[in-house]
This record gives sequence, C-alpha cells and structure tokens, in this order.
Amino acid sequence: MSFLELKIPPVAQVIITAAAMVGVSKTMPSLKFSLNGSTGLAVGLGVIGLSSGIMGVTQFRKAQTTPNPQALEKVSSLVTSGIYQYSRNPMYLGLVLILLGWALYLSHFLAFILIPIFMIYMTRFQIQPEERVMTQKFGDKYRAYLNKVRRWI
Repeated sequence: MSFLELKIPPVAQVIITAAAMVGVSKTMPSLKFSLNGSTGLAVGLGVIGLSSGIMGVTQFRKAQTTPNPQALEKVSSLVTSGIYQYSRNPMYLGLVLILLGWALYLSHFLAFILIPIFMIYMTRFQIQPEERVMTQKFGDKYRAYLNKVRRWI
C-alpha cells in the first residue's frame, strides 16, 4: 500500500488537474488552437460527464450504500446494475469527461496531456485500492463483475 492511496478525494484531484490545465494554457499560449463549435462540444462533454456521475451516485443511493470513496468501510452492497453494467467507475469516467470538456474549452494542446495523467493517478491511487477492498468484501461475486465490466468504458 502506498501513502497516496485513497488520500486525496477525487473531486480535489479534478480541481487540481483543472487548475493545472489553466496553468499550462497560460504558460504556453502559442499552443492554443481554434476549433469551430468547441465551446458547445465542451459544454456537451461536461453535461455527459456530470450525468454519468449523477447516474452512478443514484445507483449507489438505490442500493443504500455510500458513494463516498473515502469511506470504503461503509460500503454495504455491490452495485452492478444501471450504468454500472457498462463501467465499473462511471463517477470517475464522468470526471474525465468533465476534464475533457474543460480542455476543449481552454483549446490548448497541453491541457489534453493532463487527462491521461489524471486517469493514471486515479487508477493507481484510487481505483486499484478500491478494487482490493471490494474484492475482500465481496469475493467471487466481485471478481466475476471485474471480468464482465471494464474499469473505465
């Protein structure tokens, strides 16, 4: 187990990444680009991302379990229905889509580079530790789910 595992809440990670995107876009303005309709597409991605997160939280609420990734000890049931049939992490996928929309809104090439960095960090320090806890709690049922549904999409 690493010191960073499950330490920084995902929403804080998004804020840090979004701020870094603004920083890189200000630092190297020559890498800015122009794309017709980018603002509309950015808003659309943000809405889809927010919707994905809301659907994930809604499924957790229906199952009467916590959506709080900082309170894994309170997880009381394995959620595999609804949006969880398509992604094991629709809330995190939603955050990635929001960041993708933000990068598009900023229209800066370097902003896009921070998205895979966010995903790698989230996978290593948030998702993989969550998966270990879920495997301990739900055993073979969770392992079967891991084999059936992809981590992101």
